[in-house]
Parts: sequence; C-alpha cells; structure tokens
Amino acid sequence: MTETNPDPLIAEAKFGQADFSAETTAGPAPTLSPATGALAPARAREVFVAAGARRASAFSRWRRRLSWPLGIYTTPVVILIIWEILAEAGVLGPTVAPAPTAIARTAAQLWRQGVLGPDLAISLRRAAIGLALGLSIGIVMGVIGGLLSSGEHVFNGVVQIFNTIPILAILPLFIVWFGIGELPKVLIIAFGAFVPMYLNLFAAIRGIDQRLVEMARTTGAGRWRLVTRVIFPGAMPGFLVGLRFSLAYSILGLVAAETVNANSGIGFLITNGQTYLQTTQVFVGLVIYAILGLLADQFVRLLQRVLLQWRPSYEAS
Repeated sequence: MTETNPDPLIAEAKFGQADFSAETTAGPAPTLSPATGALAPARAREVFVAAGARRASAFSRWRRRLSWPLGIYTTPVVILIIWEILAEAGVLGPTVAPAPTAIARTAAQLWRQGVLGPDLAISLRRAAIGLALGLSIGIVMGVIGGLLSSGEHVFNGVVQIFNTIPILAILPLFIVWFGIGELPKVLIIAFGAFVPMYLNLFAAIRGIDQRLVEMARTTGAGRWRLVTRVIFPGAMPGFLVGLRFSLAYSILGLVAAETVNANSGIGFLITNGQTYLQTTQVFVGLVIYAILGLLADQFVRLLQRVLLQWRPSYEAS
C-alpha cells in the first residue's frame, strides 16, 4: 500500500518549523548534500547571547568569591597586611611608613584627647558646604549649557579656562580676595567640584542619541516631556561620572584648603604632625582622606544601582 504525498506547502511549513526548533534547541539542523543527496553534518555557528541571559555556574561564582572575598576592598586589605608585615620586620622604618596598627593606635589616642573628633567634624562640614555649592553651580550651568546653544556660548569657554587652572594655583588668589577664614576654603572646594560636574553633564546631554529625540517628537512629546523622559534619563550615566569626579576633586580641594593657613581640620592635623616630625600623625590624616575617597566611590556606586536599573551594563568575566 503506497502512502499519498502530503501537500507541498504543508510539508515545507513543517520542515521550516522543525529546522527552527533544531537550531534553537540542539543547534543547526543537518542539510542535504547537493552531490550525494545524503545528510551532511551541519556547520557550527557562533551565537551571541545577551549578558542577562547567561547564567554563571556555581563553580565560577565560588571561584570569584574566593578570589575577591571583600570585593573592591580586597586589594587595599592585602596592601595593609603586606605593609604591616614589612613594618614589623623592620623593612619600613617608623619615620618612613609606620605600621597600620601604630597608625590606628595614634588615631585612637588623638580621638581620646579630643583632637581628631573636632578636626574631622570641621573638615566634613567644609567639604559638605563646598560640595553642595559646587554641585549646584555645575548642575545648573551644565543643564543650561547642554539644552541651550546660548548657554553653551556663555558658560563653556569660561569653564574650559577654569579646567586648566590648578586648584593650588588659585588658592593664593582666594586668600588675597577673601582672607584666611572659612570662605576661601569652602570656595576652593566648590571650585574643584563644579568644573568636572559641568563638563560631564554638558557632554552627557549633548551625547543623547538624536534618533531618540526625533522618536519622542514624532509621538507628540512636548519639550518638558522630552527633557524629563528622554534627555535627563539618557544623561544620568554622565551625571554620575561627573559626580564621582566632583567628589574626588572636592577632597583634593579640601586637602589644599586645609594645608594652607588653617588652624583646624584634618589638613591642619597633617601640617602639625609635619612641623613636629610626627610621621604617624601625618599618616592618620592621609588614611582619613583615603577613607573619604572610598566612601565617596561607594556612594556613587549605590546611586548607579538605584538610578540605572534600566540600563544593562557590561559584565566582566
């Protein structure tokens, strides 16, 4: 008994469906060799999978956790351990680099004496006021310069000039203008914060994909909706980069402001230790500045996780 041939269209549809399922589950389906008519082995094809679709194996996750048990703090902790070993072995003298435990004991002693606490509070207050002032100026100027061509002509040239002036070079001028009180110290911190914020925010706004802007306009979005729904979210990564640089430069400005004509603060603590050849006290101030830098970086990382949940990022292998 002979079997009737099926409809060619139905057969072709079934063949295409089978070929698709084979490619998506078990790789590409075998094809007929044009010479012999027999099944020929399929060639392997490269498939690019999205980063979010990949699942790391348990072995790779444990290997990464064992390799970096403290995350980004693993390397600093290793450096501290090596530093302590070299200092205890006498390779590093106390006048060159005292042991981390000696620095911790000196910090605790200065805290009990009522010296470190007030100086740290004064430095944090200066940094907070200067950073808030600098970020406010940088954000306002960056938004105006990024959205308006007239704003670019007004602000961009001046900020580019400020970007080439070192903080230490402008500090003596601030002292001549405003004296040796708190005002020049706050202004030098603000100066270090607003320049990177303006530059990164301006570049982020101008770097928005024009196709996204045109797409929003074709859907009837007004200017306010375009700014709030397209431009500001698209510029958020650049804003966070500017925030990271602003925090770093504000700490540099704090160091510069407190080491010149200051009678309080962490910088004054470092200068006082230098005057009396107390190397350990100098390292106490340096370690505090380093901790402030790490905390600032972690703050920006936290903002990135909250504000950039919609943006897939590269996952390092």
